[in-house]
Amino acid sequence: MEPLRYDLFLTDIRRFVDDQQIYTDELRTLAWGTDAGFYRLVPKIVIRSDGERQVSRILQACDKHNIPYTFRAAGTSLSGQSISDSVLIVAGKHWERHELLDDGQAIRLQPGVVGGKVNQILKPLGRVFPPDPASVSSAMVGGIVSNNASGMNCGVHANSDRMLVSARLILADGTIVDTGSEESKEAFRKSHPRFIQQIEQLRDKVRGNKPLADRIRYKYSIKNVTGLNLRPLIAYNDPFDIMAHSMVGSEGTLAFLAEVTMKTLKDYPFKASAMVYFKSMKESCEAIVKLKELVSGDQDLAMSAENLMVKSAETLDYKSLSAVNDPVSLQYREDVDAGRIAGVMPGNYQGLTAVLTETKAVSHEALQKNVDTILSVLQSFDLYRPATFTEDPKVYNRYWAIRSGIFPSVGGTRPIGTSCLIEDVAFHIEDLPEATVKLQKLIANHGYDDACIYGHAFAGNYHFILNQSFKSDMEVKRYEKMMRDVTELVVKEFDGSLKAEHGTGRNMAPFVSYEWGAEAFEVMKELKAIFDPKGLLNPGVIFNDNPDCFTQNLKDLPELRFPYEKIPDGERYLTLEQGKSSTQAMIQGVKDANKCIECGFCEVNCVSCGLTLSSRMRIAIQREISHLEQTGENPTLLRKLREQYRYQGDQTCASDGLCATSCPMKINTGNLTHLIRQINMLDNRVGYKVGELGANHMAGIKCGLRGVLDLAHLGHSILGDKLMTVLTEQLHKAGMPLWTVAMPRPTRQPQRPKNQLKAGGERLKVVYFPSCINQTMGLSKGAPVKKTVVDEMTSLMNKAGYEVVFPEGMHRMCCGQIWESKGMMDIADRKSAELEAALWKASEEGRYPVVCDQSPCLHRMRKVFTKMKLYEPVEFIMTYLKDRLVFHPTHKRIAIHVTCSTREMGLTDRMIELASLCSDHVLVPEGVGCCAFAGDKGFTHPELNRYALRKLRPQIENADIEVGYSNSRTCEIGLQSNAGIPYLNIAYLVNETTEAK
Repeated sequence: MEPLRYDLFLTDIRRFVDDQQIYTDELRTLAWGTDAGFYRLVPKIVIRSDGERQVSRILQACDKHNIPYTFRAAGTSLSGQSISDSVLIVAGKHWERHELLDDGQAIRLQPGVVGGKVNQILKPLGRVFPPDPASVSSAMVGGIVSNNASGMNCGVHANSDRMLVSARLILADGTIVDTGSEESKEAFRKSHPRFIQQIEQLRDKVRGNKPLADRIRYKYSIKNVTGLNLRPLIAYNDPFDIMAHSMVGSEGTLAFLAEVTMKTLKDYPFKASAMVYFKSMKESCEAIVKLKELVSGDQDLAMSAENLMVKSAETLDYKSLSAVNDPVSLQYREDVDAGRIAGVMPGNYQGLTAVLTETKAVSHEALQKNVDTILSVLQSFDLYRPATFTEDPKVYNRYWAIRSGIFPSVGGTRPIGTSCLIEDVAFHIEDLPEATVKLQKLIANHGYDDACIYGHAFAGNYHFILNQSFKSDMEVKRYEKMMRDVTELVVKEFDGSLKAEHGTGRNMAPFVSYEWGAEAFEVMKELKAIFDPKGLLNPGVIFNDNPDCFTQNLKDLPELRFPYEKIPDGERYLTLEQGKSSTQAMIQGVKDANKCIECGFCEVNCVSCGLTLSSRMRIAIQREISHLEQTGENPTLLRKLREQYRYQGDQTCASDGLCATSCPMKINTGNLTHLIRQINMLDNRVGYKVGELGANHMAGIKCGLRGVLDLAHLGHSILGDKLMTVLTEQLHKAGMPLWTVAMPRPTRQPQRPKNQLKAGGERLKVVYFPSCINQTMGLSKGAPVKKTVVDEMTSLMNKAGYEVVFPEGMHRMCCGQIWESKGMMDIADRKSAELEAALWKASEEGRYPVVCDQSPCLHRMRKVFTKMKLYEPVEFIMTYLKDRLVFHPTHKRIAIHVTCSTREMGLTDRMIELASLCSDHVLVPEGVGCCAFAGDKGFTHPELNRYALRKLRPQIENADIEVGYSNSRTCEIGLQSNAGIPYLNIAYLVNETTEAK
């Protein structure tokens, strides 16, 4: 066989794909070889596609040069579907268009829209997106549909196959066909008559074989995604409907899914959930069988019913509960060991099983009737504690969040260096109690003592998680033997599904024929040949001639190790025990990062994802670097990865910590970045000395910065916006920080602005520390206000009757955030300690509240200060000032930017509430999280700031927004630069729209 000519392929695609969309370097190809599964392949080429025409031409080039390729959306798939050792075509961040149809009863979606985002779009219309995998807040539509990922509530009746209306496809020869367009279908009939004929012949062949058709109906009566989807051949007459529905569960082996139109479901306004605890797994299964009997009739009709008696029932075994620190499971263990549970032997607490169930209705009366009916069924079972339903969203959302995070949470408890494997099988509901007990025993017999079983028991669908080492052949053989025994149990004994919803992937590809039988498997191969005659689409997935492929290309998760003893601390070196608070946080961050299973849940909140590396990719690359350092293997690759990581991983990491907010293990990759930066300071002693100099001469540094701002303002005044922009962009290319029209002029206000309190009345005190930034940076040219932030904050607090106290020597003070962001943790902690002492004294040892006007600074202060109550502006206003002010809302259209630190401190809702008190037109732009200005990165790496805010300006313009508000001066500079409107501290808005009571 002749070698593939990737060089010729690259030459061809570079004619219509920008070089910035093509990755061939060692770092990014390795990073994109990582998904949520336990296999790894390193692609030779990664292409970030951005449109249908481009993908069409890429596929034509692949066809021309016989280059295999794989499609990828979010990379949250678990069975090795979205990795490749050839060409990986990514359709994520640039494929996010959507369109509501029929008042929300249907929705048209591109593959890069996150499932959770679809539900946000539909929520105001009282509708929901039917597929609801646990990864719905991170997984994208392309992967959800292509894997037929279903989840906790949709079962079989509302999965992607049943809900899909039409699809827009790009076939292997580059042809685009829209099965929802008569014009497109007619054109395809003329251009591809043989294709249509083959589909119709295969349809008729299957329908003419009654035993095979009956087999297909039986197999799809429960969840089943093993192999290609054969249901369309017996369910639809129109060949275009068969084409569209065949894409569901095809895992990218048939065509590129450029767009789908899906039906949506009614979202019931009244809901209640209960976490019900059983003393054994078998009894929990028996209860589920009884609950299933309550759902009578056709579930397709039930979707439009007035109420859903039992919407779902999720099983969580004892080890699943333990992984998420479920308090009831901990109490049960104590009760068993103390002999307080009748009939249960001490030490036999692992039988505890929880069933999380939900019921929904259109009225409270109907909901209560559902609850009463379910409770009457549960009365016949021996529960650990009485079952109780809750209608409180805060409570039941916590239940479902626990359920959604089981996989990453269990994976986080695995021994360091092992991989986390997950499988999912399905049984017919009548077999559930017996099959579940046998599955538990089988797994235990193979020595997987820490395995857990959980999942969608109401649909007969279980997931089991194994912590698996691949370091020895013996361990791999153990896994192989266990999997072969699982196939025997599921297929031979119970005729169930080896893959219920995670896709066939590489781990079940050898067993497709065994589950379905040779006749059905041959139909799958015929369908594959119609769509992909050359076999170029996602080879090795679903169809794989290697019977051992499921134990090859296994992904190891080596331990992250760092030379902690080399972390600089002035002239000393820190060890783990000697480290101060910030360094301890970094080192803990590395320990947390070792828990990462690379699931990708973090990526929805990673601001650099799609520009450079994501949080998950940073951990994956650092694991590889650590592995190469420890083993001494391939020093050339190690050197290249280190060099390439400098920009892709370090310089473009905003280190904002938002990745932790969507990670079930709360892993903050920013801490890892800070540690790497501090270690790198070993090779940059000059930079470290400069940082030390700045810390010791803060007042002088501020004066110097004011001089720079003066010079920039003078140039701006003389040259104007356009000429100044052109000049400074050229200077930036030469290595200078980027100036923008939003750059502020300096402020030279007194160190202690004077209070202007009205005579008489109650006198209250507050300690106010203006951040270094706000002590130095004033207003931008043309700003719609006159006062500095410090004066405005002082004025507002005076208006509410507060005397403002400033700490002594505040012009020399800093919270330490600047040094933390650069990895100089010892300096950061020293500056924090100085400030803490000054604020402690100013507040009379915590007698008065303390306010800082910059949310990132306040966030750091909260992390490292050990005493005093600290407030950022929104929180202080809502806690202390709101009731002392009268609000007169403006009709001015405003936008609110919630900073990363505000989100992390849990103040998002309070900030929006405050803005809504001040204006009756408040926009919180969608898809805008971290602005990525990140202290000074908006100056040094403005491409990160622009990418983060790429969705901002269109929303600002469409809503006719006049001014934006936030609570971080540097963020406001970036926001103003990218939105084209002024951005100010929220104190200006409050002061403008209030008067004293």
